[in-house]
Amino acid sequence: QLQLVESGGGLVRPGGSLKLSCAVSGFTGDGNAIGWFRQAPGKEREAVACISNTGRSSNYADSVKERFAISRDNAKNTVYLQMNSVEPEDSGIYYCAAPYGSWYPNPWTLKSQYDYWGQGTQVTVSS
Repeated sequence: QLQLVESGGGLVRPGGSLKLSCAVSGFTGDGNAIGWFRQAPGKEREAVACISNTGRSSNYADSVKERFAISRDNAKNTVYLQMNSVEPEDSGIYYCAAPYGSWYPNPWTLKSQYDYWGQGTQVTVSS
């Protein structure tokens, strides 16, 4: 059983930066790919980024490319989402998620590809 705990959310001004963390515990073997999703009030949960278990592969939603960066430190069992040049549209609850095994979700944007979810951390972008 995998446990995922997000942290690092908060209030940030437009154009500012924020770094989210996803602490992973309970995994074995080759580790898990980790995806970040977000959900704004009244909207569907959408995929933001995904990183492979080794960290060598990653994908981003078009809306966050060039602004967000996903990374991981397997020694610390933690995945990060660095958010730069944030916009009000980036506001929402951010969740990290993982598939059951070490494979890369295909497609990485599909929520049903992920079996484990954290409880989320709130990000609010406002002046």
